[in-house]
Amino acid sequence: MSLSVIVITKDEEAAIRRCLESVSWADEIVVVDSGSVDRTVEICREFGAKVQVTADWPGFGVQKNRALQAADGEWVLSLDADEWLSPALQAEIRAVVAAQGDCAAYCIPRLSSYCGRFMRHSGWWPDPVVRLFRRGRARFSDDLVHERLIVQGTTEALSHPILHESFVDFEEVLDKINRYSSAGAQAMTAKGRKGSLVSAVAHGLWTFLRTYVLSAGFLDGREGFMLAVSNAEGVYYRYVKAWLIGRQ
Repeated sequence: MSLSVIVITKDEEAAIRRCLESVSWADEIVVVDSGSVDRTVEICREFGAKVQVTADWPGFGVQKNRALQAADGEWVLSLDADEWLSPALQAEIRAVVAAQGDCAAYCIPRLSSYCGRFMRHSGWWPDPVVRLFRRGRARFSDDLVHERLIVQGTTEALSHPILHESFVDFEEVLDKINRYSSAGAQAMTAKGRKGSLVSAVAHGLWTFLRTYVLSAGFLDGREGFMLAVSNAEGVYYRYVKAWLIGRQ
């Protein structure tokens, strides 16, 4: 049984090498790049990846399905450019692929870092994500952002986590808050949902309380408080932007 690893990229030269080094043993690496202006494509080709460069950006779901369509392996592992596999998870995935069981997909825990700290609370752990699946038994939803994998068949769980450098520094936090809130507002509008100042404040406040109190974000120290605030900001901006789009 063969394994294809699929990754979508855009200006990821700082992170992509670590990602690809952790899966260099796979039978195939497929990268779909949406117009990087740095060395991302060059680095991917150093690892023998099959690289496709697209002129448009249709959203995360559609772009990942493009990568999936280009994969040839019986099994597919989907990774983001800022994610990588520990040696323990590599061995676990190899064992699954070699076993040739009947399971259609596997859910993997993900351990993410925020400004240099791996978060064990705040709703970020164990953060299970379905990433390993049989080709032909799953596809990604066409969502612009927060896409999900739609699986036909049973899903089981692996033990060792994917490692994820979610935010390197606070500049990246602010940049992603802006980009993701804009994409989220567009998705809300496309589904006929409207925002308002009241709903923006209410959802933002609830997000802070859920992250910092209910999900024990206070146990993640100062970074836990920072994460709760940035989560609340992202939700607040999403609803405000949806309200402004509706008003236009």
